[in-house]
Amino acid sequence: MAEYANPDVLVSTEWVSEHLSDPKVRIVESNEDRALYTQGHVPGAVEIDWQVDLQDQVRRDYVDRAGFEKICRENGISNDTTVVFYGDKNNWWACYAFWVFKLYGHPDCRVMNGGRKKWQLDGRAWSTDRVSYPPTTYTAPEQDASVRALRDEVLKHQKAGRALIDVRSPEEYSGERLHMPDYPNEGALRGGHIPGAMNVPWPLSVNEDGTFKSVKDLEKLYLKEVHLKRRSPTIAYCRIGERSSLTWFVLKYLLGFGNVKNYDGSWMEWGNCVGVPIVKGATPEGQA
Repeated sequence: MAEYANPDVLVSTEWVSEHLSDPKVRIVESNEDRALYTQGHVPGAVEIDWQVDLQDQVRRDYVDRAGFEKICRENGISNDTTVVFYGDKNNWWACYAFWVFKLYGHPDCRVMNGGRKKWQLDGRAWSTDRVSYPPTTYTAPEQDASVRALRDEVLKHQKAGRALIDVRSPEEYSGERLHMPDYPNEGALRGGHIPGAMNVPWPLSVNEDGTFKSVKDLEKLYLKEVHLKRRSPTIAYCRIGERSSLTWFVLKYLLGFGNVKNYDGSWMEWGNCVGVPIVKGATPEGQA
């Protein structure tokens, strides 16, 4: 993994296995399917759920700073803890949780390359014990706007002709489907994509075993095929920001993009907004 722009942000299943009892490391599982943690998880891992824990339960937003501090304290995470995320769906939700931790400025966040799938393929042991750790102290800064794009910023970004990456399936991107059969429908009224957005489905960034593709393959995809530039402002989006958090992670940490944001409002917000432009079709400007 030394080839990546920030190699320390990825750890192998072997590294995790060697650090299961390290008091300076906290392993965090975050899944779409919450039942998986109960069925079996990496020994010593805590569960932080993307919806129950990280989302405000009244408004559509993340927990505030105080709420984030509480999550960390209750899971035995201090400001100097190395937090390693993993989960199902090739680490969609792990990258989503990683992104929220970066939103609140946690210094040392990492992802277990390959997630649950690779841990299973490696034949490593699961645990069914729900663990708890002594509470810690934790102080977070306010949200870091450099990693999150909100609707008005995305609209300005789009009007300026800057790089937008839609990581959904081709069917969602074209407007053929509002959602794929195995995804829940979060209620977008219109199908299509943001004008000018290029479609780079998130699975193109990962291998069959759930690990991330090599730098060579990622550069071919993002730099040569869709002509992104590492220094140009770039925004990624999907339905609700979960798949695009994986692409954000790839661009920012594996390829070293200097200015890339995740639009977590994504199509659920954009597809329901009054007055924002959308197009249908298989190309950025909507032609069939």
